[in-house]
Amino acid sequence: MSSLNPPPVPSVTRLGTPRSDKLRDLREYGILGVLILFGLITLGVTLGIIGILSVETFTFFDPAGHKDAQQENTVVHVTDFLFGTQWNPLLGAEKHFGVMPLVIGTFKIVFVSMVFAIPVGLISAIWLSEYASHRARSIIKPVLEVLAGIPTVVFGFFAVTFITPVLLRWEWLQRPVYDDAGNVLTDPVTGATVTEPAGFLGWLDFGTYNALGAGLAVGIMCLPIITSLSEDALRAVPKALREGALGLGSSKFETSVKVVFPAALSGIVAALLLAIARAVGETMIVALAAGGRSVDMGSVGSALSLTDPVLPMTGYMVQMFTGDAPHGSVEYYSSYAVAGTLFVITLGLTVLGNQVQKRFREKYS
Repeated sequence: MSSLNPPPVPSVTRLGTPRSDKLRDLREYGILGVLILFGLITLGVTLGIIGILSVETFTFFDPAGHKDAQQENTVVHVTDFLFGTQWNPLLGAEKHFGVMPLVIGTFKIVFVSMVFAIPVGLISAIWLSEYASHRARSIIKPVLEVLAGIPTVVFGFFAVTFITPVLLRWEWLQRPVYDDAGNVLTDPVTGATVTEPAGFLGWLDFGTYNALGAGLAVGIMCLPIITSLSEDALRAVPKALREGALGLGSSKFETSVKVVFPAALSGIVAALLLAIARAVGETMIVALAAGGRSVDMGSVGSALSLTDPVLPMTGYMVQMFTGDAPHGSVEYYSSYAVAGTLFVITLGLTVLGNQVQKRFREKYS
């Protein structure tokens, strides 16, 4: 007759020291508190920046908030600041605070940098993602990310000492200058032949400081951002899409351009907008290589020229805080107004990037 008693339960050997539930909960609450603290610090820093910019910018537009060097009240209207075409805050008896020349100068730099960085960066990203071997990718991508860590002041010196003199002055394409009688002109001091850029390059008369040289340096700085983030977005596309396209007879190039690239479009556009925002806020490169002359809005040639010096918004702020503008003057507060304008532009690009990501984001099961 079988026994109805259940079999004995084997004893459980406990390893380690038993932990108290209260101690565990206390530890979890401590970790949560640290995370909340750092989140609040980030939020506080952001709100502090916005608050300082707002207060100082409103002071710039307040007639009683400041006085100029002659102790006379200076009034700057918001419409004159946003839509004015003259920027002359330091020289002359009559000061002008129209920010449009600074905005145009900033977007000149952004235009040149993106014309260089976007094609080179996207082509490099497609090659790294779809064509490069694992060994090549493991070498080249870290090198690009190291390039992103180079101080921007180095790029500024690189633009002044290499890009402008070697790539832009076209000194190896020169022709002699002749007078009305057909004789070659010579320098009366040195006796050297006077030359000018040859052929169709005659209009490329670059100086030491110009928008094109600074823009190319900013483009080199933005190149790792576009390449690395775009390559990550391309590699995140499921492998099944590639195999399906290849199975239907598509070539490697068609699969990369017509299947993988559209599938990663949201991440690529986000990378491009991040690079544009980085170029808008770049300071040291434009302070060293762009020059300090604001765009002449009265001249179409000056407004569109890339060979003339420009004064971007960040370059003006550097001039203010390294110059002789007294604290509390209208010139001093104008730098905060320019910084506020720059902040709004960057914020707009960030919001646009989020909307683009939501619009083109694709989810795969």
